[in-house]
Amino acid sequence: MERNELNDLLAFATVARERSFTRAAAKLGISASALSHAMRNLEARLDVRLLSRTTRSVAPTEAGERLLETVSPALASIEEGLAGLAHWRDRVSGTVRVTASTYAAQTVLMQKLPGFLLDHPDIKVEINVEDQLTDIVSEGFDAGIRFHMSVDKDMIAVPVGPMLRTVVVGTPAYFERHPPPQTPADLKDHVCVGFRLKSGAVMAWDFEEDGREFRFRPSGQFIANDGPLMAAAVRAGAALGYMMEEEVVEDIADGRLIQVLDAWCVPFPGLHLYHPSRRQQPPALRALIEALRL
Repeated sequence: MERNELNDLLAFATVARERSFTRAAAKLGISASALSHAMRNLEARLDVRLLSRTTRSVAPTEAGERLLETVSPALASIEEGLAGLAHWRDRVSGTVRVTASTYAAQTVLMQKLPGFLLDHPDIKVEINVEDQLTDIVSEGFDAGIRFHMSVDKDMIAVPVGPMLRTVVVGTPAYFERHPPPQTPADLKDHVCVGFRLKSGAVMAWDFEEDGREFRFRPSGQFIANDGPLMAAAVRAGAALGYMMEEEVVEDIADGRLIQVLDAWCVPFPGLHLYHPSRRQQPPALRALIEALRL
């Protein structure tokens, strides 16, 4: 195989995975027009249409999907082989693409990533912050950071955050108007702030005591998709909130908020960095994992 043919196959695989000439071109370090020209030449040489193009998107055809399945393992092996050469370098280098939730960005990455960048000047890090779950393989990410319960079982998961707990809180003024709930079932008689997920559903409040589980989904006066706005409503005494304990621990200690249903609010595993199982982990990703792990 000639060098140009290998380059074109790599370019095709990148376009097929990114589903965008613009994103693929940025990743490959060439112009979108040059990449489009290369793909047309590849299709002409193979005499088969590999990509279906519209004004807004690009996707592999059936033949393109078949080619992608065939060449992906070989390209992955080449990438792993090149990454393995880092063992013979003085400094680790490479690129790491990570998708992280807003909470992960604020609580883990903001604290640890700046120091990692200073310690590893030859590693390029790209972080995409989004709360919607992402298929890291199909979207071309090396890793993701989410709550442990959101990580697929076939992924390798490494804890990067402590155990967490969500608690139910309200102001003294709120409880002057409403008697404190004794069990999660009592929440139906209270004003409870609801968080609207990207999927459109309202996030459930999950509880457990002595093996008994209870799930409550707010449907009351106020629903939003912004945490600080919801917290403001709770701190103003307008409603009960289902909030991270670490965010309200000082409010509870100072008496500005009162915690209820404490026995039903149990700890759960926190943030984990996860990545696909591979025979050889890229050195740049391995370095990032070691910097972020607990």
